Amino acid sequence: MSEAKVRGKVHLIEETKTFGASGFRKRLVVLEQENGRFTNYVPVEFTREACDSVDDLATGDDVEINYVLSGRKWQRDPQSEVKFFVNLEAVSFKKIAAGGATTASGTLGTGQDAANDAFAENYDDGDVPF
Repeated sequence: MSEAKVRGKVHLIEETKTFGASGFRKRLVVLEQENGRFTNYVPVEFTREACDSVDDLATGDDVEINYVLSGRKWQRDPQSEVKFFVNLEAVSFKKIAAGGATTASGTLGTGQDAANDAFAENYDDGDVPF
């Protein structure tokens, strides 16, 4: 896993979703980036208690999010196609005011390994929509 930053305007904030018996929580924030000829939409996941920090964000906010990049392999059964997924899990974020000044920030206690373990423990491959 590696840590990096992404900046953009908040396009969408989903409601928090809860998975499994342990109550693993996940909330998706989609950033919008204008790249000249097209618009790029970047989904970033907030997990566990970090879901609550998203309440400080609003659609249209210009933000910079530090994230951990991770990926995983998924296969329904040995005869089915293997799929690979990439996730950007938020570690911290800050709002950027007009002119580039920082207006607010949050550091998120994501505990990447604990979050992955909790998600894997309660994840049901039958729930995947494809």
